[in-house]
Amino acid sequence: MSAQEKIHDVAVIGFGPSGAVAAGLLGGYGLSTYVCDRSREVYDKPRAIALDHEIMRVFQQLGVVDAIAPYTEPFTDSCYYGVEGQLIRRMSTVAPPYPMGYVPSIVFTQPPVEGILREHVRGLANVKVELSVTLAGLTQDAQGVTLQVKEEDGTARSIRARYVIACDGASSTTRELAGISLQDLGFDEPWLVVDVRVNDKGLAKLPNVSVQYCEPSRPSSFIMGPGNHRRWEISINQGEDPREVATPEGAWKLLSRWITPDDAELWRQASYRFHALVADKWRAGRVFVAGDAAHQQPPFLGQGMCQGVRDVSNLAWKLAAVLKGAASEALLDTYGPERKGHVTELTTRIKHVGQMIGERDEQQARERDARLLEECGGEVKPIPRQNVQPALAAGLITAQAQVARGTLFPQPWLLRAGEAVRMDQAAGTGWRLVLKDAALQANAVDAPVSLTVLALGSADCTETEGVLAAWFAQQQCAAALVRPDHYVYGVANDAAQLKDLFTQLRSQL
Repeated sequence: MSAQEKIHDVAVIGFGPSGAVAAGLLGGYGLSTYVCDRSREVYDKPRAIALDHEIMRVFQQLGVVDAIAPYTEPFTDSCYYGVEGQLIRRMSTVAPPYPMGYVPSIVFTQPPVEGILREHVRGLANVKVELSVTLAGLTQDAQGVTLQVKEEDGTARSIRARYVIACDGASSTTRELAGISLQDLGFDEPWLVVDVRVNDKGLAKLPNVSVQYCEPSRPSSFIMGPGNHRRWEISINQGEDPREVATPEGAWKLLSRWITPDDAELWRQASYRFHALVADKWRAGRVFVAGDAAHQQPPFLGQGMCQGVRDVSNLAWKLAAVLKGAASEALLDTYGPERKGHVTELTTRIKHVGQMIGERDEQQARERDARLLEECGGEVKPIPRQNVQPALAAGLITAQAQVARGTLFPQPWLLRAGEAVRMDQAAGTGWRLVLKDAALQANAVDAPVSLTVLALGSADCTETEGVLAAWFAQQQCAAALVRPDHYVYGVANDAAQLKDLFTQLRSQL
């Protein structure tokens, strides 16, 4: 490398939602970042349709949450109906006050949201964006990674970066060049996905909640998107041609149970094979995989895009800590175990939901219906969707067995200068020590990281809804050490336990 050749801190390959969030977070941490994508424009049709409060919290950190809000709506309940059309399950959301400061489950319109994310990144002085650029080669050495890229006209050149994040989708070139393969978690089914803009006449015919039709003859899902956007995910039966059902004629034939062409216009129809795949390793030297390049899951709980944003949120602050000398290179080795474990467990849970919905054997489907009704005593009660989220099981968390470790820490509304603001807005998103008992505050000087300390009930931490107080009561602790990505490193009840947490963290960093 010549003395004049610029080396970026991080290169992000792929400028879809995961890549845009990665570049935005890295730029926000002050890192020199390069991001490229083969496509010049945002894809104009929706693919992802669901977000959750954790992802909105990341958008808040980026400073785009208000711009994105008009393209979001609360996710309605999801009602599961069995063989005889009876309600067998209902997934809902927790009651207010919301633990993260946002509605826990959200539907959104992807194209404008993705455009907002891209525009934010373009406004960051330390991030370079190049579009219509294709990755052609990748080599690593002790100092960094050399990327061979090609422009639209065939011009080839080199980009240097200390680290690379592959966000270039399910058929990731970066993943292949890095020698990373995918593991099959055992799900492979053909489905048709149809997005429709429905008129008032059509809306009057449709359910006012999302529905899972757990029918052996044709398992299907109906999802209420924002405004007049409605989505169907319809299983493709044996003997049917996936290409034929994905034509407008084929799609309308399958939609005829609900609506006709007089009721709506097709926005997108595409046949897919729903997979459950996860990368065998998430790091190869200085290259990391994230988003669809690292995992693919069936869509039954709307976690695809959420998983990718969680990936880059986990990785970005760790790269910043290492590149700024606040942690050793070993911190980056926690990314794979944390995210692979979380993704594998959540994908397994999603797969089980998909298998429940898609049961094709009528007798087994009837037994499923009877079992679910027996388990709830015949009264189907709402189950919060967020209950499906696992905690981190390994990585940068305390080794002590604690219920709270590896879980998301809440974001309460706090009073500041007479106004209610969300905690991250008031206190930032670095390492935080949040205390139920202010008497422990003096012990924060022993922390191995720069900390923001918040003591519940103090002038800086007076909450408006009791979310923190309820969390401390539930966890039966007096202090929580919280990572920059809002996951709980560990909790403590006294000065000795807090000192032990700091000792463990110091050794891991």
